[in-house]
Amino acid sequence: MDIGGRTAVVTGAARRVGRSIALGLADAGARVFVHYNRSAEPAEELLAEIESRGGKAAIGSVDLSQPELAADLIDMATKALGEVSILVNSASGFATDTIEDVSLDGWLRSHNLTLASPVFLTKRFAELIGDGSTGAVVNITDVRTMAPYHKHFSYVIAKGGIDTFTRTAALSLAPRIRVNAVALGVILPPPGEDAAYVEALAAELPLQRVGGTDPVVMAALGLIRNDFVTGEIIRVDGGAHLT
Repeated sequence: MDIGGRTAVVTGAARRVGRSIALGLADAGARVFVHYNRSAEPAEELLAEIESRGGKAAIGSVDLSQPELAADLIDMATKALGEVSILVNSASGFATDTIEDVSLDGWLRSHNLTLASPVFLTKRFAELIGDGSTGAVVNITDVRTMAPYHKHFSYVIAKGGIDTFTRTAALSLAPRIRVNAVALGVILPPPGEDAAYVEALAAELPLQRVGGTDPVVMAALGLIRNDFVTGEIIRVDGGAHLT
């Protein structure tokens, strides 16, 4: 798939990994719809940066903790920038809970944002893509679905659902829409932690360094461009899965 001239939606694009992917898509020639929830100022700054580089973008806010609103985001992007043919599901929570203290409200919040909204965004994306058009979805997941966090119980189960959703949707939506995922390892400090925290984690990796967002962008764009890959989950983890 040639990214140039296509419209891409990136959820959670105002900050962190989502922001980097949005910039990578814009630099590759896509028109980028920048989704945010409450991060209006960073979203405006990202819009200005894309435009300063000669790209085209628009922004919009939808609360994806309410999955019944997810379809609205695809509609907004289509109206602003034309038919959407790339969807990156990056928005996610990182709730702290365990099986001992999980609450129903917390469980539902995690799953609504991290799993249900990507499902219904993809559903609407598939409904609106035109006859004869092709599309690509990239879901952002976590390598720790295979070696789960103890203190992020709801989150890691929701991301495990994203892994299964990726494979299932790839079968259901083929051949016109490809669905893949990028599983993140030690990329950035988690919310509330500093560089020293993430560097200590990275020291245990085979590659012994923090990934940063560039490898994630390369993986995501590679999956979008490669027309013969679907249902794949690419680990960007510095070799953590080997240990």
